[in-house]
Amino acid sequence: MGQPITVTEKRGERNDVVRFDLNRSLTGMGHERYRADQEIVGDRPPDELARRLFAHGGVEAVHIYSNVVTVDLAPGAKSEGLADIVHGLFVHYDHDEPAPPAAPDAESSESVTEASE
Repeated sequence: MGQPITVTEKRGERNDVVRFDLNRSLTGMGHERYRADQEIVGDRPPDELARRLFAHGGVEAVHIYSNVVTVDLAPGAKSEGLADIVHGLFVHYDHDEPAPPAAPDAESSESVTEASE
């Protein structure tokens, strides 16, 4: 559920910087900067994206401006997997995986209890 983000990964002149161009804006006209050594306190999409990128590992800093996400990689780190994190930001579960089981409703619980008595 949720719509995936279309992501185009672009490498900069420096090997430790990677840029992702998205098909939607995450910050409007505002700049958001995050560092690995700082706590991220917000609950907005750019905040959550930064948390997920840092959790992946190998990321020192994240800058998000509108529909561009710039990632500063740690020395020796690679960008593999980062585009997938951005792509799945708004996806709640993967369409290839089965949906989580629904909780039994009250009627189903009663009929099971009655049948077992």
